[in-house]
Amino acid sequence: MRFINPIPFVIDIQRSKEFYRSILGLKIVQDFGNFVLFETGFAIHEGRSLEQTIWRQAAPLQASYGHRNMLLYFEHEDVDAAFETIAPHVVLIHPVERQAWGQRVFRFYDPDGHAIEVGEPQTPMLLETP
Repeated sequence: MRFINPIPFVIDIQRSKEFYRSILGLKIVQDFGNFVLFETGFAIHEGRSLEQTIWRQAAPLQASYGHRNMLLYFEHEDVDAAFETIAPHVVLIHPVERQAWGQRVFRFYDPDGHAIEVGEPQTPMLLETP
């Protein structure tokens, strides 16, 4: 068995697809309408239809699916440039800062309230032992 990817539920698939494509710069590999797969293996699914598929019923309509219980992690070669491009379009959790393990990251919310982290690539030389 091998892990493939998380699939966050989204309220508005068009809004989320545009967010990940335009703001984060992810390339769409396949678009099935209510399910979108991006080049990196990341995917999003329209929540109401996925609830129906999994549980055979949709949950009561909600404002968003993000519940501060998951972090979507991305890397970018130039974390400062990524911050300058993304920050004006999102609700920031915090700007670029160095973490205890030495990596520089920033965090923000997607349109559904899922927390996203963008960090510089991690290499064995970058990581520090606490």
